[in-house]
Amino acid sequence: MVMVWRELGTGVEFLFGHLLFINFILAVIIIFFQRKEPQSVWTWLLLLYFIPILGFVFYLFIGTDMHKQRMFRIKEIEDHLNEAIRKQEYRLQNKGMEHKSPEIAEYSDLVMYNLAASGAMLTNDNDIRIFTDGNEKFDALLEDMRQAQNYIHVQYYIIKNDVLFRRIKEVLVEKAAQGVEVRILYDGMGGRFVKKGCWRELNRQGVRTSEFFPAVLRRLHLRMNYRNHRKIVVIDGRIGYVGGFNIGKEYIGLDDKFGYWRDTHLRITGSAVASLELRFALDWNYAAKENLFMTDKYATHRNTGSTQHCEVQIVSSGPDSRHRSIRDNYLRLIGKAKKSIYIQTPYFIPDEAILSALSIAVSSGIDVNVMIPCKPDHPFVYWATYSYIGDLVMAGAKCYTYHNGFLHAKGMVVDDTVLCYGTANMDIRSFALNFEVNAVVYNGGMARAMREIFDRDLEQCRQITKNIYMGRSLPIRFKEQVCRLLSPLL
Repeated sequence: MVMVWRELGTGVEFLFGHLLFINFILAVIIIFFQRKEPQSVWTWLLLLYFIPILGFVFYLFIGTDMHKQRMFRIKEIEDHLNEAIRKQEYRLQNKGMEHKSPEIAEYSDLVMYNLAASGAMLTNDNDIRIFTDGNEKFDALLEDMRQAQNYIHVQYYIIKNDVLFRRIKEVLVEKAAQGVEVRILYDGMGGRFVKKGCWRELNRQGVRTSEFFPAVLRRLHLRMNYRNHRKIVVIDGRIGYVGGFNIGKEYIGLDDKFGYWRDTHLRITGSAVASLELRFALDWNYAAKENLFMTDKYATHRNTGSTQHCEVQIVSSGPDSRHRSIRDNYLRLIGKAKKSIYIQTPYFIPDEAILSALSIAVSSGIDVNVMIPCKPDHPFVYWATYSYIGDLVMAGAKCYTYHNGFLHAKGMVVDDTVLCYGTANMDIRSFALNFEVNAVVYNGGMARAMREIFDRDLEQCRQITKNIYMGRSLPIRFKEQVCRLLSPLL
């Protein structure tokens, strides 16, 4: 035993004696072997300087992307293949395609960018219903599921085995017993609240399940990056859901910590549902190793009887893509604004380009409005958010905190002509590290409806004026500065 302690002591002595050299080698790895933004690199180097060795261990958990290309190589090939098919279909179909809304001409460059960067087909026969209340959204979803005849595809980032999931499971098991194909895709991190036994029981009852990026040794989540943050439901190829609600009792207002949960979700019928189906299929194929493209029934568009003419693109982004499509989509929308910009997001940690674009918009006389929650669900993220909001307040933007529970809506409305809502937050993690999906809707009526929802939310908000922001306490200023310094890691 004495020898063991002596050997251990020698090892520790060697480690601390060569700490400077070891830290130098680790810094070289961060700088030269990883392609990162300079701001992010400096943040990691500072962390390594102040917390030697342990800082690098932390980097391995949430910072490194050494295995990114290998992890997503097959998925990227499949994505590119199907994007090429969609691009060809789009060009053929649009030789004689008549646009149903006047807004589309003004945003034709954005349409082409989304097509090129994300393979997002423009469809013009969509009917959209907006949900802002969790109970209404899930009641409608359950009713649509009960009417399913062929298949139900469910994908959520967070699934908790509580009262809401039990309601959904009951319907899905019942439909599976009737011969309807049911698939559930969940993220390994967000689905950790459900025990493996629950998934096995669902499999025995005819519901197919698959886990995206599973944990090591069942419960050990070594990485926080590359999470599948998408929330998609497709029913029979006729009805699609996309937005911010996950599955958990807090999303229907049953968690005392958050109170009322204010979110935004879209129910879509029309040709855009096929794009949501394709997005689900690509993720399912990667996670479950089952090729849904081998059968036509998941790719065949069905007449939904839509009576509206909303033109829609379903835009996806993720670490498997060379483009930051949703981030660039937001950036282009900000740049094209002439009158107004309305943004709702639970987390506001923009990169320099987005922050500069919004500041330029304010200086150009555009009415810029940003709404965030009044309470944090992730304290570090919240105080970083408040710091960046402060920049916009000082630039002259109108910024608000929502006080009727928790605001989780994610999206933007520009000039009452176009809206972009879905799963992506206005933060670096959603722009570059998570798998996200948004719907871009080119329709003045729907854009005005979303802006009117924003206006109603203002009744539950307090504006952050320059005086209020400058009058914040010293502890808040300190938290802001620390969290802003760590923002590239959040």
